[in-house]
Amino acid sequence: MSQEQLDKLTALLRSRPKPEPFTVEAARARINELGDKMPPPADAVIETLTVAGCAAEWVSAPGANPNRQVLYLHGGGYVIGSPHSHRNVAYGIAKAMDARCLVIDYRMGPEDPFPAAVEDSVAAWQWMMEQGGNPARMAIMGDSAGGGLTIAVQVALRDRGIRLPACSVPISPWVDLEGTGGTIKSKADEDPMVQEEGLHWFSELYRGGADVRNPLVSPLYADLTGLPPMLIQVGSAEILLDDSNRIAAKARSQGVDVTLEVWDKMPHVWHLFAPMLSEGGDAIAKLGAWARERTS
Repeated sequence: MSQEQLDKLTALLRSRPKPEPFTVEAARARINELGDKMPPPADAVIETLTVAGCAAEWVSAPGANPNRQVLYLHGGGYVIGSPHSHRNVAYGIAKAMDARCLVIDYRMGPEDPFPAAVEDSVAAWQWMMEQGGNPARMAIMGDSAGGGLTIAVQVALRDRGIRLPACSVPISPWVDLEGTGGTIKSKADEDPMVQEEGLHWFSELYRGGADVRNPLVSPLYADLTGLPPMLIQVGSAEILLDDSNRIAAKARSQGVDVTLEVWDKMPHVWHLFAPMLSEGGDAIAKLGAWARERTS
């Protein structure tokens, strides 16, 4: 581990000023700064398009295998985030996997509350198959809220009789929008990225009055039977650590092939910071190799 890199990143995250007033618009602008400050390499292949009514991007490295595909669902509490903010992560995954990543700008709260994000993601998956995508060579991935959405979408696909991907990778997934995990409190001083107050804010804006224990809102309460192999990566310094621990345990108990990786001292979705944190690149390389093997 590069302790110097981690210390620098942690200090940077803790020193970022919170927008005043803290509005949805300000929060969206803040996360999109990631895309400005950490863009993908100049050779990244970015194709903009519209998918199921949503703006979207195909992201890949030159010469990528067009038949191996990923539906990537960005994080941001179902309220913020975009293909722009997550373009570099999508590129890293696409390169590590020798695949093309489709990143969709799914509808978010509060303007478009649940189930809009689920419906847009299901529609994007169906669109990919209509374009010739083979689910046996496809994966669904996402980080944070997008990690929870990765699981929720597969539950929705299964229940509708739609073919599932070969595998999925939820990164630091948010699967309990009620916030009942023990690490919400026990890791509060350790986590430089996420605070309990913020989680409740995002949850309320996204749910729009929907039951917090609805299985497609909080996949922790879903029946996960029949889902394909799943790799979960989470940092040990996250207040959402217990979300990963609990969803992994539940999935295993229902017969899902689950690999849970807890990365020592890593913050929430450290993959986003791969340009300045070597473990970010290492995690992307590892998940890419894992998913590539299962989509060959």
